[in-house]
Amino acid sequence: MKVLEVGASSGFRVLAGTERSQAAAMTLPLGTSTGGLDDRHARSDQWLYVVAGSGVAVMEGEECAIEAASLLLIEAGEEHEISSTGDQPLQTTSIYYAPPE
Repeated sequence: MKVLEVGASSGFRVLAGTERSQAAAMTLPLGTSTGGLDDRHARSDQWLYVVAGSGVAVMEGEECAIEAASLLLIEAGEEHEISSTGDQPLQTTSIYYAPPE
């Protein structure tokens, strides 16, 4: 069993992983984004949970608003970009499955 302290930090950091999965935390400052046209995980699904803040997710050209308590599935191969658009940094936790990215 592993118990992880996620906490708030800036940027992207891998928290832990195995041969089949990976956990990561990310904090995006206001007005910043990550991903884009070339951001795809060829072999891994990504579950992204919004811990705090709000933003916009664009997946395969389709836009949706995300906020605290949103859970987003980014399937293997999907192009995606996550942007922080709220009044506080966007904090997320992600789980990558089979295999980890």
